[in-house]
Amino acid sequence: MPLARIKHLLKTTGFRLALWYSLIFISSSLLLFALLYFPLRSAIMEKDRNTILAKLNEYTLQEEQSGLQAMLAEIRLEEDHNLQAGFFVRVVDPTDQSLIITLPPEWRDLAGGFSPMFRSGGGADDWVIFPAKERGDALEIVSRRLKSGYLLQIGRGSGERQKILEYFGEVFAGIMFPMIIFGFAGGFFLAFRSLRPVRDLIQVVRSIDTGKMDARVPLRHTGDELDELGRLFNTMLEKIELLLTGMRAALDNVAHDLRTPVTRLRAGIETALQSENKVEVLREALLDCAEESERIITMLNTLMDISEAETGVMKLHRQPIDVVSLLAEVVDLYQYVAEEKGVMVSVSGPRDLTVMADMARMRQVVGNLLDNSLKHTPKGGRIELACESRAECVVIRIQDTGTGIPPQDLPRIFDRLYRGDHSRSQRGLGLGLSLVQAVIQAHAGTIQVESIPGHGATFILQLPVDC
Repeated sequence: MPLARIKHLLKTTGFRLALWYSLIFISSSLLLFALLYFPLRSAIMEKDRNTILAKLNEYTLQEEQSGLQAMLAEIRLEEDHNLQAGFFVRVVDPTDQSLIITLPPEWRDLAGGFSPMFRSGGGADDWVIFPAKERGDALEIVSRRLKSGYLLQIGRGSGERQKILEYFGEVFAGIMFPMIIFGFAGGFFLAFRSLRPVRDLIQVVRSIDTGKMDARVPLRHTGDELDELGRLFNTMLEKIELLLTGMRAALDNVAHDLRTPVTRLRAGIETALQSENKVEVLREALLDCAEESERIITMLNTLMDISEAETGVMKLHRQPIDVVSLLAEVVDLYQYVAEEKGVMVSVSGPRDLTVMADMARMRQVVGNLLDNSLKHTPKGGRIELACESRAECVVIRIQDTGTGIPPQDLPRIFDRLYRGDHSRSQRGLGLGLSLVQAVIQAHAGTIQVESIPGHGATFILQLPVDC
């Protein structure tokens, strides 16, 4: 079991992020060490070489001013000081014989190995490095041919320089080792803490798989991207839950509303079967069946139109529409029904007001709203259809003096197949307002309703001028 957990841990995104963080941290530390080490090494080397050259120039100047013997006497006088300072000093005659050798104890093994390296003369200084046989340091020697023809060699070991660099490396390693451990642990902590919202999200998804649709991602209100992701995921879950609830209610309503026309179909068929071939009875039964079939087809088509509009797949053939002409055309279609009920319908608005929309769908929207108003407006009432232009949008108002909408029904009048108590007596499917809202939203518009019971209702449509 522990091995399985370790394998699972190695596959997690948190472990990978922590590993990458640690590798970047370690790489940056090593780069910092290199940026500090090599300039320091070069600076110390330059200082050592300047010290050697200073000693070489000092003896050269003395040889030029006071002669060779004075220089040799000065070298013998400073022999103890040069040994303590770690200087190698050697004077070679033209026959490659050493006149003076000041050799620090740690370089005794090089006593016989100098002459072959400096047989050639030349005006320029020659640098040679003799590595130690058992130690990590080296002896740097510079040679210069004097005016007298003798060869002067000055050198110094790199031991002190190596000690400084080794000490620097030890101090850096002593600092970086706990820093690397701290960085690795900190990377794990930050990675797993940062990914905690993702793990919460995974847990919620697993809960939903088990049927807990009320599970939600806990929010920390940090304002970062993961918190925003959790908020959006919760919003999506709420919408899904709402849609599922609405779907169940819609299916229940469809099953309930289909029961009536299907029952009538069955009754018509039974009547036809019992008619004993009477033509009139058979004709009446077939007409009833055709009417109920049309009712079912209308319901299903309307539901499909609503679904297409809500999911954004409804095909809209947009064109410039004169809004007043559209309202007048729809009123003409319903004028006979209005006159029969004794309801006065009027249209008002500027003649040059246009909007980009689908003519057939907008005719369907206005027709459904006008039909709804006619159903709930008593004899002697009036319905006013008006339009106006507002900031980059067109507003259409359909106001009636009917019975109005009860406050408890207002939040649900656009729900599919919802019919308030006062609408039960009216013939209809309960889909007209749902279709209106879906089509308006497909046009990137909005619909609102204002109503006071007993004083009528006002539907307000807002459509963008160019949508």
